[in-house]
Amino acid sequence: MLIVGEKINTSRKEAREAVEKKDEHFIRQLARRQKEAGAHYIDVNCGTFEKEPELLSWLVKIVQDELNGEPLCIDSPNPEAVEAALKVHQGKAMLNSISGEKDRYDGLLPLIEKYGCRTVVLCMDDEAGIPPDAETRYKIASRIIEELARKGVNQDDILVDPLIQPISVDSANGVSSAETIKMVRDNYPGTHAICGLSNVSFGLPKRKVLNQAYLVVCAAYGLDAVILDPEDSRMMALVYAAEALLNRDPYCSNYLKAYRKGILQR
Repeated sequence: MLIVGEKINTSRKEAREAVEKKDEHFIRQLARRQKEAGAHYIDVNCGTFEKEPELLSWLVKIVQDELNGEPLCIDSPNPEAVEAALKVHQGKAMLNSISGEKDRYDGLLPLIEKYGCRTVVLCMDDEAGIPPDAETRYKIASRIIEELARKGVNQDDILVDPLIQPISVDSANGVSSAETIKMVRDNYPGTHAICGLSNVSFGLPKRKVLNQAYLVVCAAYGLDAVILDPEDSRMMALVYAAEALLNRDPYCSNYLKAYRKGILQR
């Protein structure tokens, strides 16, 4: 499972304060802790600021310097901010995210082509918004995958996000997103499926229980990348367990490594 560490996001109070003060030490430590906890990409998002292009490029430079050039997930729909970040990014970044919305698509596609980044595809467009059903979400994803392929983007560089919606609003939302994942992975096996889990539990008590259970559900439907807090040891233990049980961890080697590191006992 590809893990994207979610904590350098200025929608979080501690991250916002650190970015506002340009607290380089805090940002470096937050990036380092997530990497050491198992993140493959570190998400960087400062969309709550008007100076987003300046701050996003600053974040990229600081985090990559701390992590010796490890790839980041550039998290913004703003083409100006995205390009500012990609200009200073070392290696192949992940862009979160493009969608079927015309303005967003037209603004970000040239950057995907220019910089060759991996790309998160959101299952939404101008006509349907975020559709309630898996079939419409899949059709949107399929259209974007095909369009990106015509532009020379490899399927391995495409990660489809079904857009998780709260089951407190509609109890079918969890299944709809999981079915979208399965449809995409069945029909485009070279692509990947990614999501942030926490929205599924919005408005309900004991949210962590639902989020943890939903990780395992989605993994069974084909999820192979996830945006989460890698310092949540229970969630990470479930990642390793699910991968082993779904035959995605030959000889359970990653599970055993996690055991030896003490991750499964925390």
